[in-house]
Amino acid sequence: MNQQNSMEQKRGNLVLFQLGFRPFFLAAGIVSFLFMSIWAALYSFGWAYTFPRMSSIHWHAHEMLFGYGMAVIAGFLLTAVGNWTGQPALKGTGLMLPFSLWVAARMASILDLPFTPWVMLICDMGFWFLVSLAVMKPILRVKQWRQTGIMAKLILLGGANLAFYAGIMGWFADGIRWGLYGGLYLIIGLVLTMGRRVIPFFTEHGVGYPVQLKNWLWLDLSAIVVFLLFFVWELLYPGSKVSAHFALVLFVLHILRVSGWLTNGIWKRPLLWSLFAAYFFMISGFLIHAGSRYFGWNPFLAVHAFAMGGIGVITLSMMARVSLGHTGRSIHEPPPKLTVALTMIVIGVFFRVFFPLAWPQDYRLWIGIAQGLWIGAFGVYLILYFPILTRPRIDGLPG
Repeated sequence: MNQQNSMEQKRGNLVLFQLGFRPFFLAAGIVSFLFMSIWAALYSFGWAYTFPRMSSIHWHAHEMLFGYGMAVIAGFLLTAVGNWTGQPALKGTGLMLPFSLWVAARMASILDLPFTPWVMLICDMGFWFLVSLAVMKPILRVKQWRQTGIMAKLILLGGANLAFYAGIMGWFADGIRWGLYGGLYLIIGLVLTMGRRVIPFFTEHGVGYPVQLKNWLWLDLSAIVVFLLFFVWELLYPGSKVSAHFALVLFVLHILRVSGWLTNGIWKRPLLWSLFAAYFFMISGFLIHAGSRYFGWNPFLAVHAFAMGGIGVITLSMMARVSLGHTGRSIHEPPPKLTVALTMIVIGVFFRVFFPLAWPQDYRLWIGIAQGLWIGAFGVYLILYFPILTRPRIDGLPG
């Protein structure tokens, strides 16, 4: 009996590390809340603080992409790869190591000490290597070659982060730009790839009535090729009108794609309309990017249409959905107050991207409001999902 109690206690202590989504989705929410609060204090309230070998803007961009963003990606892929391949997923003590490295890198990022950049570099790259290994091993073992695109983006994300560190270390003059913009566009590419798979699937199975959505192979292939051209050209020749042409084509292609997915039932489901909102914000980023070259619009509006509108909204929605499904809860009955969080972040995108486009004279005001709404959205997420992520599944199954 004592041995059984000991085993149950040990299992309870390790609930957080039963699957990858648990620790990484929880930590992503915490870091998003705390680091955006720090950024708001710096930008909107004039708090003076220095970061290791980087400006506060570069710290903010790096931690949102390679801190928050990579945590969500790791949590999603480490959970999904088991379902894709039928192979055992990383869990327990094996999951603790990459998670601990990720946490160490985030903590180091706010300590302005001589050795801090080295700690960040070693921990971030170690985290990326272990996560990549855990994702790619089962895929290669079962020869699931259709996941090649995801594996390639994961590898390139490590290269982008390494370029950033090479920049702040002084090894590569253009490393910070390559790292941040390369990371941004790679995550956008990954989100578009996964969105193409999951948004129509979730819609068909979530609206509550029979519907067959439209997808076109020529459009899928065109979007991949043009995005690759946009990505390469923008990194090699920033500010070029050629990349603006590619961005405009991408906007048109993705408008066509999403037009084949629309159905009235999505507006009754917060975990559906939020995915569509994120997709619209993301493709509006291509339009605003083109406008920044054609009409002189502020290029950072396009960056935040991608980052806050695309990545921010879709990751919050996906974390909420995946956490419900993998803890034995109904994805059709999310916590009622989740709609508050999703609504706050969506409204925040309008203040961060579209209000400054229309009323640029109040730019700092709009950013401050958007920061507050982001912080509020993730505060609500943490209150709702902390117990979900830290307690055993409600159906008694492992995971």
